[in-house]
Amino acid sequence: MELRHLRYFVAVGEEQHYGRAARRLHVAQPALSRQIQDLEDEIGFTLFDRLPRGVKISTAGKSFLEDARRILQQVSEATMRAACVARGQSGTLRVGFAESASWHGVVPDSFRQFRERQPDAELQLNPLSSLDQVDAVRSGRLDAGFVFDFPKTDRELDQIRVASHNLLLAAPKGHPLTKLKELLLRDMGDTAFIWFPRRQSPAYYDRLMYACFRGGLKTPHIVQEALDQATMLSLVTCRLGVAFVSDSVRWRCPDGVVMLPVADLNLSLPFSLVWRKDNVSPLLENFVEDVKKKASTSSE
Repeated sequence: MELRHLRYFVAVGEEQHYGRAARRLHVAQPALSRQIQDLEDEIGFTLFDRLPRGVKISTAGKSFLEDARRILQQVSEATMRAACVARGQSGTLRVGFAESASWHGVVPDSFRQFRERQPDAELQLNPLSSLDQVDAVRSGRLDAGFVFDFPKTDRELDQIRVASHNLLLAAPKGHPLTKLKELLLRDMGDTAFIWFPRRQSPAYYDRLMYACFRGGLKTPHIVQEALDQATMLSLVTCRLGVAFVSDSVRWRCPDGVVMLPVADLNLSLPFSLVWRKDNVSPLLENFVEDVKKKASTSSE
């Protein structure tokens, strides 16, 4: 049984006449009669009582007509839903992001634009560390992620550089370092630091340590580790220590924290959108294109 059998049957059942049904379907009447006969042969019972003029749908045919209409409607709706997915108008997009980068700029703007342009699609947002995002994108649990310090090349993942952030020192208000006219790395030898674990980003951890060493901060006094910059800022507010953070956090800097430039710390923190190269989701393709346009005009 094929869908055309159901369409032909519904037309004849509603018209109660082969000629009118044939004209409605734009097919020849003999061909229509053969299709209905083939359908009856396949299902094993008569759908129509043949009359001298026209046909009359049988009792079994009436029951079959209701189900045939429902099946054709479901197929039509399924086709429409699939077409929307193919055009990137519906479906589900799963995106990870670093919380500190969601306060301003490309990240929140891209989420807002997605909701405006694809109102029928579902956007699942997952605040995660950069390391966890990369793992989730590789495994397919996320479609894309906004991450800090991603390598320039990767065999599995593609990327767009969204921004490049400078590092600032977050210090509690009234801290002795806030009184210096020009802050240098060597001025922080005895300062208590809040740092991130090396496993979060080994390459960036090593570059930051090397930059500190070259500037005279030979061994930072790390008193506490934190997994993300939002937690770092909270700990700085508690006066547990100071922390190097990206300038993206200035949009949500707590009242009790001062952001200080470090004159001899020339180390930027790249920020990128990453996704699997073999992910062919139309929703993802649309999202990537929007982020690409925003990144090219952004002045974060």
